Amino acid sequence: MNDRAPGPALPPVVDRKTWQQAREALLVREKTHTREGDAIAAARRRLPMVEIDATIELIGAEGPVTILDAFEGRSQLIAYYHAWWPGLSAAEQCEGCTFFNSQVRELSYIHSRDATYAVLCKGPFEASIRYRDFMGLEMPWYSVEKTVAQLLEGRDWQSHHLVCYVRDGARVFETYYTGGRGVEIMAPTHGLLDMTVHGRQETWEDSPDGWPRPWGDAGPGVWTANGRPIAQWSRIEAGRSDELT
Repeated sequence: MNDRAPGPALPPVVDRKTWQQAREALLVREKTHTREGDAIAAARRRLPMVEIDATIELIGAEGPVTILDAFEGRSQLIAYYHAWWPGLSAAEQCEGCTFFNSQVRELSYIHSRDATYAVLCKGPFEASIRYRDFMGLEMPWYSVEKTVAQLLEGRDWQSHHLVCYVRDGARVFETYYTGGRGVEIMAPTHGLLDMTVHGRQETWEDSPDGWPRPWGDAGPGVWTANGRPIAQWSRIEAGRSDELT
């Protein structure tokens, strides 16, 4: 991050009528975008599915369980695969996963649709559950340190993934997965900033010349400040321990 304050960057000032005309023109495009998103979601619901071994082991607070157990009796499971860097401190853990996962808070709406949200962390349970508690997160948390390659068969399991499952009795099926920018759906922060005049302030964005863009390119470093994932600082200031061992 570049800590130097940028100069002021503002759009031209116009009268209300001119502004309203420009806003209505953009609204046409926004509605088209919304309808296309609805159509893509409809196509997503019609994807075929692939069966996975329902007995694949996860490690939870009570010890070994299965991927079927992670459904908590519901018919659907939304699983976020949280990256983990073995042997590194909390300050050095994945800033992207910290950013996305820390914004998933209220699960009652997900539960009302017969779905469970859970984190499947690629690190050891004891260290990673301390990280969850340091961050003040409350969602179900499991370690897939030994079985992540089996769960994410054929994919680069080192990065973050969001995977959806459905069960039919004791059988488990994968219905959808995404990674990279696909996990932005987890972060309302991005959507809110996209509505502001300066956007996310990242260098990849198509912004007018002179707009502040001190946060570099999308990826590592975008979610850190002063050597830590940004979301950690409020926890440190509140006196929480980030000791993982």
